[in-house]
Amino acid sequence: MKDALALQLQTLPSDPGVYRYYDKNEKLLYVGKAKNLKKRVMSYFNKNQVGFRTRTMISRIVRLETTVVNSEYDALLLENNLIKENQPFFNINLKDDKSFPYIVIKNENFPRIYLTRNKIKDGSEYYGPYAKVRPARVLLDTIKNIYKIRTCNLNLAPDKISEGKYKVCLEYHIKNCEGPCEMLESKADYDEKIEAIRGIIKGDFKLATNYLEIQMQKFAENLQFESAQNIKERLQNLENYRARHTVVNPNIDDVDVFGMTSDDSAAYVNYFKIRNGNIIQSFTTEIKKMLEETDEEIMEEALIEIRQKFESTSKEILLPFHLTVEIPNVKIYVPKMGDKKRILELSEKNAKEYRIEKLKQVQIIDPERHTNRIMAEMQKLLRMPAEPRHIEGFDNSNIQGTNPVGACVVFRDGKAFKKDYRIFHIKTVTGPDDFASMEEVIYRRYRRMLEEGEDLPQLILIDGGKGQLSSAVKSLKLLGLYGKITIIGIAKRLEEIFFPEDPIPLYLDKSSETLKILQRVRDESHRFGVKHHRARRTNSTIKSELEEIPGVGEKTIELLLNKLKSVKRVKEANVEILEEILGKSKGKIVWDFFNAN
Repeated sequence: MKDALALQLQTLPSDPGVYRYYDKNEKLLYVGKAKNLKKRVMSYFNKNQVGFRTRTMISRIVRLETTVVNSEYDALLLENNLIKENQPFFNINLKDDKSFPYIVIKNENFPRIYLTRNKIKDGSEYYGPYAKVRPARVLLDTIKNIYKIRTCNLNLAPDKISEGKYKVCLEYHIKNCEGPCEMLESKADYDEKIEAIRGIIKGDFKLATNYLEIQMQKFAENLQFESAQNIKERLQNLENYRARHTVVNPNIDDVDVFGMTSDDSAAYVNYFKIRNGNIIQSFTTEIKKMLEETDEEIMEEALIEIRQKFESTSKEILLPFHLTVEIPNVKIYVPKMGDKKRILELSEKNAKEYRIEKLKQVQIIDPERHTNRIMAEMQKLLRMPAEPRHIEGFDNSNIQGTNPVGACVVFRDGKAFKKDYRIFHIKTVTGPDDFASMEEVIYRRYRRMLEEGEDLPQLILIDGGKGQLSSAVKSLKLLGLYGKITIIGIAKRLEEIFFPEDPIPLYLDKSSETLKILQRVRDESHRFGVKHHRARRTNSTIKSELEEIPGVGEKTIELLLNKLKSVKRVKEANVEILEEILGKSKGKIVWDFFNAN
């Protein structure tokens, strides 16, 4: 397995979608669909026993591409379209003329309704495609159970019916047909049923539902409860088996879609080519930023280049934002709602997944470059004069002012540096005063660093809002460090970033790597502080109980806890054990204290 391919396999998304394998000559080998792309693709390379044909294909793979869709059904449709469009060598079983089924209302007198895989331009109405035959059959059976539609292949032209060429068949006698071949059913009545059936197929069940409810009521009034129950079941089937959707609305035809996401170093553009309501081409590319170009500038370049690459002649383009450029005879839309908005969101999702995959690959293959990119992003977003290579986070922990501690955690290049963590036992504050406690901890921390000549951090992160931040700033001003170190606060409720002397907080994107690092520092300082506060509170509680024993001091308490590990075991110990640990005199005193009654 090639190194590049191995790297791709590690960063695949777990969404439903389609995957494509390419050989060294960039020839498409295979297109497949998956409910979970990562599991499905990895299964090819994890199995020891596979067929000769599969081993041959795997040996030729040097690169793969993926397209994320909303559901496995959409992946199935997209896979079919891509196979028909590209005819990959190893998809030989799909190279016949078969396609997904459609429900057709035939363009003829007294139209028939049936399933077909072949679309013929004869004026007939085609609905679908359906990813599987069974749902289409169930829908068709539901329609035929509600309405009696002819199934014969007879040419029911008006002149042939009037000449009396046909006789009713068995379907009429078993009440599956109402005999239009002998004019036992009028054309108007039959067409009314066809109109209601169109509604069912399109998802409009109003006419059919009213019809069934009337029938059910009639049966119930005539005490024909079995027939009424049968109609009720048909109503349920009507609700359960509605016509399924295609990847895109069938009315969306001959459209190009461009989705985009970007960061400080690059933009990622996804392109969908839409034909007859289906995605027949999917392509995603990374465009490096050279001169801090805007998204609009990059999109203009990408749009022209990609359309030329795929020789697109589409007269309509969907984009996530407006452009100043105009393309002759082409309309550019920025959809705000509906099916076009949903397909644009799917394109943007593919661009975002592609970016995540690329960033994961960089993190694995070049961690230094990954770190440099994040540090540069943090410097820009947090308005810092230097990259935050050294971050220190602070949090206080106490319960109603008891056993208060201040925690300091240290991150270097975005990673926890635990050997530099520090805990501060609050000395000058009485009661639950977070602001004063923060002021003390910051002062003690940086006064000592200055005295010992240690390197100061580029960023200080305070867990809390404006109050805690203001208290920390006071200490920095006393030490002459304010303005030399960037200091910010982060409030948990809305993840607001506060800056000194700035009343308006900064809100970072929830997916921002800068925010994730700040959250990690904040959460780590909270965890570290709570851990030591609990330990201190527990020790305080234990010692206070043993300190009540007359004649027992701190050294005796420590000796007991070192040997027996807990107050409970001290209480349960017999006098012989206690005398062995402490001697006869003190052992007897401890035993008497817990067992006097």
